Amino acid sequence: MIPAAFEYHRPTDVQAAIRVLQDHGDEARVLAGGHSLIPMMKLRMADLSHLIDLQDIAELKGVSIDNGTVSIGAMTTQHELIESDELFRAAPILREAALQIADPQVRYMGTVGGNVANGDPGNDMPGLMQCLGATYTLVGPDGTREVAARDFYEAAYMTAREDEEILTRITFAAAMGGYAYEKQKRKIGDYATAAAAVLLTKEGGRVASASIAMTNLSDVPVFSEAAAAALVGSGCDEGATTAAISAMLNDIDPTEDNRGPVDFKRHVAGVILARAIQRAWSRA
Repeated sequence: MIPAAFEYHRPTDVQAAIRVLQDHGDEARVLAGGHSLIPMMKLRMADLSHLIDLQDIAELKGVSIDNGTVSIGAMTTQHELIESDELFRAAPILREAALQIADPQVRYMGTVGGNVANGDPGNDMPGLMQCLGATYTLVGPDGTREVAARDFYEAAYMTAREDEEILTRITFAAAMGGYAYEKQKRKIGDYATAAAAVLLTKEGGRVASASIAMTNLSDVPVFSEAAAAALVGSGCDEGATTAAISAMLNDIDPTEDNRGPVDFKRHVAGVILARAIQRAWSRA
């Protein structure tokens, strides 16, 4: 289908984009990579009079690493995440996850900011950013504020971002320990039936720290603090992994859909988390 008529805006700075949002309220939306919004407009499920394309805002692009802090502009594409060797050295799990998003055509246009900002529980980056302990920078008419990724998601497609705010940047501490992003999906390009992001550090043959987040197993990404706690202090053996899986299963809330019934999704979640833990431990 063809979208309804709309006015196209292409500002060159964030404040200009915010002014358009203020001027037109609910009739305006910002456009990042477009993989979520444009299909909705074509299906007439999103009827907008004003579309604000962020492609020309240079300050929203690029990756920088300073004193162990990674900063990623919201308009940085998945392909650029994959291609950045500096980012790979600081947080290799990002490349591993980005390579599992859709296909190369999508990754050339899809942006990290768009992936985390719209609150789709099937997107890969929100759970990963929770695992990394990332912070989102939001800019709006009232200034700039920061929201932890673990506090950002409220329900499916509902986030802490206000209507006139734009997510501009993602920051987190470099993550150099063991890592893994495991994803089960029906076919290339599909959302995950279940996915797990795991970060581990090792000291003296035991888990010194752990972070675990799950994707597409609730109406929000699930940061499972209890699952991570089950691993800390252990030798990451079968018993500890089983305990982590049990804790994770208490935190998720999958629903039946065309990817399978609830029991199947819970089973897949356990398998995927076990694989991620084992692979992260092997790299720690």
